[in-house]
Amino acid sequence: MAESEIKEQKEEPKKIVHTYPLIRHSDMPDEMKTETMEMVVTACEKHSASNEAAARMIKNEMDKKLGPPFHVVVGEDFGFEISYECSTLLYMFFAGNLAIVIWKY
Repeated sequence: MAESEIKEQKEEPKKIVHTYPLIRHSDMPDEMKTETMEMVVTACEKHSASNEAAARMIKNEMDKKLGPPFHVVVGEDFGFEISYECSTLLYMFFAGNLAIVIWKY
């Protein structure tokens, strides 16, 4: 019995995956940021199997609402260094490790 208790204590701590959106950096106005964040959540939930389809949906909606050309990257494990128009950058995470970057240039 003591051996099973020791094994239970040595188990790795479980990772907690957060499904809520987490904004890492943004210089968008609050209203624009909120609308964009809701759009991102909808696209990522609708196209959970395809990051490309989610990015395309976000880009098309942003172009319709705020005018082209918006750029969108959806994925895991990427870095970026970009030039962008002021008040158009949003960098956020969704569903734990899914990163989304949106900007206008």
